[in-house]
Amino acid sequence: MTTGAQDTQSTQSTQSTENPGDPQDPQDRQEPQETSDAHDTARRLRAISGELADRFYERADVVRTLVVTLLAGQHSLVLGPPGTAKSEMARELTGRVEGASYWEILLSKFTAPTKMFGPIDVAALARGEYRQVYDGRATTAHVAFIDEIFKCSTAALNETLGYLNERIYHPESGGEPIHCPLIGAITASNELPAEQDAAAIYDRLLVRIEVGYLEDPSNFAALVRSAVGRPAAQHRTTVELAALQQAVSDSVPAVDVPDVIVDAVCTLRAALRRKELVASDRRWRQAVRLLQASAYLDGRSAVAETDLSVLTHVLWDSPAERPAVEREVLQLVNPDAKEALDLADTIEELEAQLDAMAGQSREALSDWVIKQAHNKLAMAGKRLEKLREEAAGAGRSTAAIDRVTGRQRAVRARVLTEALGLDASMVQAQL
Repeated sequence: MTTGAQDTQSTQSTQSTENPGDPQDPQDRQEPQETSDAHDTARRLRAISGELADRFYERADVVRTLVVTLLAGQHSLVLGPPGTAKSEMARELTGRVEGASYWEILLSKFTAPTKMFGPIDVAALARGEYRQVYDGRATTAHVAFIDEIFKCSTAALNETLGYLNERIYHPESGGEPIHCPLIGAITASNELPAEQDAAAIYDRLLVRIEVGYLEDPSNFAALVRSAVGRPAAQHRTTVELAALQQAVSDSVPAVDVPDVIVDAVCTLRAALRRKELVASDRRWRQAVRLLQASAYLDGRSAVAETDLSVLTHVLWDSPAERPAVEREVLQLVNPDAKEALDLADTIEELEAQLDAMAGQSREALSDWVIKQAHNKLAMAGKRLEKLREEAAGAGRSTAAIDRVTGRQRAVRARVLTEALGLDASMVQAQL
C-alpha cells in the first residue's frame, strides 16, 4: 500500500423497527439483541486476533494488545527495528473493519500539516476561495496508521497533538475546529523520540509495544517458506464499523470494574513507586478503559485480574524499564508468574552464553550443550508445562507462562541449529 488514503466506504444507516404502539419499554425489549450484538462483535474481534496471530509469527500478544487498545479508543505505539511487520500488522488489522475510512502516512521532518489534514483546494483558490480538501485525510479517518510518528515536523506538531488528544483539527483558514471521527491511531517508530517536541507525542500514546526480529529458528524457516509459491487462501473475519463504534462507546465502558481490581491497581502502583517507576495519574486513569476492553474482548462482563497483564505495555517510559514493570504486573496477576519469570531468567542466561560462544568450534559447543544447556532447557520446559496445567486448572491466565514457554522453545531451537548443527526444517519436530 502506498502512503496516503484508502478509498472511503460509506456505512449504511440502520432503520429502527420499533413499534410506537408497543407498550413495552423499547429499551427493555432491545437489550437482549444489544447483548447478542455485543457478544458477536467480541467474537469477531477474537477471531480476527487469532487469524492475525497465525499469520504473523511470534506476534500473538502484539495483535491482541492492538485490538484491546482500539476497543478502548486509545492510541498505540509499535516500537522496533525496520522489517518487523509493524506496518503490515497495522494495515491488516485496520483493513478488517468494514466501512471504516482508513488513512496512513509516513512522516518526515518536512511533512506539512496540510498533507496530513487536508491540502489546499487549488481550483477554489483560483476562484479566490481559500479552502481545504479533507476527504481521504486524517480529518475523515476512523482508524489511522502513522509511521515514523516521532519524525513529525514542528509545523505539524500542535495539530497532531490536538488530533490525538481531542480528535479535532483547526483549519488553516481559521473558523470552527473540525471534529474528527477517529477511533484510535496505531503509530510506529524504529526508535524513541530524541527531541523534546516529539516527547509530547510519546506521552499521548498510552500503549507501547516492543517488537523484534523472529527468535525461533523454526518460525524463521516457516517465514522463508511462506515467500515461496502462492499462499493458500485464508478465512478473513471482519467487523462492521458501526459494531466497533458501538463497542467502543457503549459496551466497553459498561464492563464492571470490581473493588478487588481497584485494590490491585493501587497495590501495583505502590510496588512500582518503590522501584522509582512512576506513571502519571492520567495514564493510570486511561488504563482502566484498557482493562475493560480486555475483559470485553474475552467475553466477560467484569474486569478480572488476568486483564491487568495489558498494563505491561502502559507503565514504562523506556524499554529498559519494561522488564521490571512486567515482573511486577505478572506477579500480581498470577501466582505462577514468579516462578515462570525466574525460569525466564535462566533461559536468558543460556541464550547469553550461546551468544558469547559465537565462533567456537562445534566440539566446544556440543560439550556445552551436553553439560549445561540441554538439561536446563529440558527442565525449564517440563516445569513450564506443569505450571501451565496448574494455572489452567485453577482458571488463571496462562499468558505469562505461554510467553516464557515461547522463549524456551526459541532458545532451544537456537541451540539445536547453532550449537548442534541441525537444519531449521528439522527443529520443529524436536520441540
